[in-house]
Amino acid sequence: MRTGLEVYFLRRASPQRSGGSTGDAALLHIQGSTLRMKTIVCFGIVLCSLCAAGEVLVGKLGEKVILQCGMTSFKSYVEWHHGTDMIFNKPKKTPQFKRKGNNAIALRSKDYRETNLQISGLKEEDAGKFTCTVDGISQEHTLLMVSVSADPPGELQVGEKASLQCGVRGHDSAAQQWTSPNGQKHPETVRIESVAPSDAGTWECVFSHEGKEYKERLVIKVKEPEAAASTQKPESTPIHGSIPQYPPGVSQSPSVTSLLLGLRWWVWVAVGVGSLVVFLLVVLVIVLCKRIKRRKRRYLKMKMGRLPLQPKQYCQCERPAAAEKPRQGRRREKPKAPLPQLM
Repeated sequence: MRTGLEVYFLRRASPQRSGGSTGDAALLHIQGSTLRMKTIVCFGIVLCSLCAAGEVLVGKLGEKVILQCGMTSFKSYVEWHHGTDMIFNKPKKTPQFKRKGNNAIALRSKDYRETNLQISGLKEEDAGKFTCTVDGISQEHTLLMVSVSADPPGELQVGEKASLQCGVRGHDSAAQQWTSPNGQKHPETVRIESVAPSDAGTWECVFSHEGKEYKERLVIKVKEPEAAASTQKPESTPIHGSIPQYPPGVSQSPSVTSLLLGLRWWVWVAVGVGSLVVFLLVVLVIVLCKRIKRRKRRYLKMKMGRLPLQPKQYCQCERPAAAEKPRQGRRREKPKAPLPQLM
């Protein structure tokens, strides 16, 4: 059945040339163009669906993870959500007015390189869907939280009981399973009634999400049992400061006879050498102290001898000198006036 567009082009092409070949050629041209347009549209839809699918990240408890938005820059705003809870919203023109959510994951999150999201101190409740919206274009990511552990933790002893747990949150698979070092499959919780040396090695927790398989490894160490203690009694060693008793007829060993006050000869040599070194050091310190004092005394004498003798300066008052006192003695009598002569 022909479409309206095809009929329209056929009617326009029919008056130009007579014959059925011209109409068939026009029809083939229209069908080829329509097929190319459909191919381009389908390719765009597939590309958009792949972009919107995002990525799947696997995180561990206590670690940090970085979720990449897929776009390195933005013109208007960037926004992250965990499910329906907002983590932050940052506008381009006014980044100081950035808004953060009031949930627990928002307090442990921050923006990383403009559009990415960094989460620190991962917890099990952080698993799930994360949506990044940049200028109205959204992209969804998935965070899976995996935890593998052994009970009891640490190195296992041969013959004791142990269990392995594998927990995954945020994935669509109903269950996960363990793969032992020898390749055997086990459920998500493995119970070992008696640990054997063959249980040592790398165990893998295998789970799937959206058709893709993921693995998380756990290394188990098994401690071999210690060798049985010897049934022979160890030879008794002499206590410090005492000499062991020997039965009659048994001679003492040279090592015992060389003891002096419970110590061997090399210990006494070391003590003597150490005492001699300490004594020499004390003598050296005393000689150096006396020599330094002697040099100091000599230096002070030389310094005092080089100083010139200066007269003593007494305090002099700046007052005018007192007037000279008159000499005391006989006063000179004034000459008497001559007597007038009588006529």
